[in-house]
Amino acid sequence: MPKKRDGGGLPKTQQAAKFLGVSVLAGAVLAGLALPAAGALGLTAKGSVEGFDDIPANLKTPPLSQRTRILDAKGGEIAKVYSRDRTVVDLKDMSPYIQKAIVAIEDARFYQHGAVDVKGILRALNKNAQSGAVSQGASTLTQQYVKNVFIEEAGDDPDKVAQATQQTLGRKVKELKYAIQVEKELGKRKILQNYLNITFFGQQAYGIEAAAQRYFSKHAKDLNLGESALLAGIVQSPSRYDPVNDPQEATRRRNTVLQRMADMKDVTQAEADAAAKKPIKLAVSRPKNGCITATHGAGFFCDYIRTVFLRDKSFGKSRKIRLQRWNEGGMTIRTTLDPQTQKSVQASLKDHVYEDDPVASAATIVEPGTGKILGMGQSRPYGFGENQTVINLSVDRDMGGGAGYLPGSTFKPVVAAAALEQGTDPEQEYPSPYRMPYPSPVQTCDGEWRGSGSENVENENKDEVGPYAMKEATAKSVNTYFVQLISDIGVCPVVNMAQKMGIERADGRALQQVPSMTLGTQEMSPLTMAAGYAAFAGGGRYCSPVAIESITDARGRALKVPQTSCRTAMSKKTADTINTLLKGVVEDGTGKEAGLKGRDSAGKTGTTDSRYAAWFVGYTPNAAGAVWVGDPQHKRKMYDITIGGVPHDKVYGADTPGPIWRDAMSGALADRPAPTLPTVAIDDPAKGKVQGDEGDKGRGKHKPGRGGRGGGNKPGGGWHIPGFPDILGGGNGGW
Repeated sequence: MPKKRDGGGLPKTQQAAKFLGVSVLAGAVLAGLALPAAGALGLTAKGSVEGFDDIPANLKTPPLSQRTRILDAKGGEIAKVYSRDRTVVDLKDMSPYIQKAIVAIEDARFYQHGAVDVKGILRALNKNAQSGAVSQGASTLTQQYVKNVFIEEAGDDPDKVAQATQQTLGRKVKELKYAIQVEKELGKRKILQNYLNITFFGQQAYGIEAAAQRYFSKHAKDLNLGESALLAGIVQSPSRYDPVNDPQEATRRRNTVLQRMADMKDVTQAEADAAAKKPIKLAVSRPKNGCITATHGAGFFCDYIRTVFLRDKSFGKSRKIRLQRWNEGGMTIRTTLDPQTQKSVQASLKDHVYEDDPVASAATIVEPGTGKILGMGQSRPYGFGENQTVINLSVDRDMGGGAGYLPGSTFKPVVAAAALEQGTDPEQEYPSPYRMPYPSPVQTCDGEWRGSGSENVENENKDEVGPYAMKEATAKSVNTYFVQLISDIGVCPVVNMAQKMGIERADGRALQQVPSMTLGTQEMSPLTMAAGYAAFAGGGRYCSPVAIESITDARGRALKVPQTSCRTAMSKKTADTINTLLKGVVEDGTGKEAGLKGRDSAGKTGTTDSRYAAWFVGYTPNAAGAVWVGDPQHKRKMYDITIGGVPHDKVYGADTPGPIWRDAMSGALADRPAPTLPTVAIDDPAKGKVQGDEGDKGRGKHKPGRGGRGGGNKPGGGWHIPGFPDILGGGNGGW
């Protein structure tokens, strides 16, 4: 009977033999680089390992993951992204010191043995038997290279990574067979080169060139003796021997490598001792990977590209396939981002909203008729530090954004378009009193909405009393007019119009069919609003947002990319009528501060109840943009607040989002054609000069207590509909 150690279990020698049994058996018969059949090795028992002869003869080495370049529409580089930071170099471009150091510490007999080192196995067996644990391994450099190939093939799949690294008999047998093949086909120098290119050195660095750059900001060919010993020592345990986080442990490991090199006569003892006395001197380079490195604030757009890639079946039938393709990299992705537009967007945001302000801003510009995203930015930089974020405030939740923001009165043109499509005359008048209850019942797609009779809506000032027709009501953003309008035509046409214009909730939920939707009480994203308004500029034709122009893979082959989907959302006459209404907003209404000089523009302001958000959404014939300002967490009300160095009693859609939009669009369209917007003639009853609730107020000069559009029965302005908290989601639309 075999002896048992105290406490039960196999003796030490048998424990170690069990761990390294396959290597011992294989090593004993590898003199002629041949292994007996599986049966002779005793490896055919079910549940242990697959038969040796059943293992494929050729090791399929996946292409090493490479960098992907993301370019703007003009070919300029936005960012480099990659799953693994690696630059493959030839052995001649690696310092002789690193070549000797890695061999000395990882496989001292590398040039003397074949794929398996029998002598090394026996030495490890004896050492482990003495220690009572697996304290020394016996894998050759070739076997380690094969193991790294398995890991590279696994990518970021945790299950595959576990399989590639598990300590099982089956994996060791596979490793052995492929190591034999590699030794026969590649030779020692090529194996060493491949190993130094594939192995992980910690700090996101794969391969010796990336490691040399990361720790010492130099090329691998320029590494000196001490630096080479340090990097070679990291390989065994990148986290334990990380010189950035634990320089003392890294120094001890470096000195162990130096002594091993002296023992192997790779360097003299004096050289090793001299290098060991020197302290570690790092020159760490920050990883230049990913969207965090994007130029001109395009980090969020860069992230959006990745999300589009991983969600679109054009790049693979399953997310798993798409993720693998993304991680392998080597692609060149040309995007729709216009560098002039992007620079202008980011400059305007930076000028008007500081990154450490209590609120943030996001802006997106798209091209009417194509859906191309021309610019996308926000005031808080892309990153993980203070006053930074990786949440894209311009897009819907499923594309990397948040839950969206109440668009307020910027939703009113959707209601107007729906009414015009239903045959409503733009000269249609409604009494539009200062205050009124919600009409009830109101028709929806599923039946009727009925109010309790206590839900009231108000305009900004008591002197804002109709009757109003559509043009003046839009210019003034009269709440009671649009409540009467949606109650008259019903909610369903508005829901249908919103869907045709691609306007949907940012959280992915269906639009709630309630009359209050006319006041922008359901959360939207800037990209959604910009693309929706582009339909007005495009003669009634909506085109879904698109961000990718073309992609070529690592071999230069063109990949199929997603295309925009265009559809008729409304008649050209309706679109032209909306142009007329919204030109009035920027010419003599709430959006005068957003008007562009020397070119036609149209748009709408929006400010929500309690000032949680403020908007301006507008367009020219060749660009449509949306700007939002507010607290991404929906907590900070914009009263008595300083934004971009400008104090505000209360924030309006015209005084902060409006100027951001104006400056962003002005720069984006500079030196570009200035076509006119087609309009129609609308006779509006004369009621004197149109007074704006926002456009005629100086920025930061609002009188305390003066309400915004519709401000009345809540302290500090705004309006409120009693009994509506569930319907309105805590905010009551706006102006």
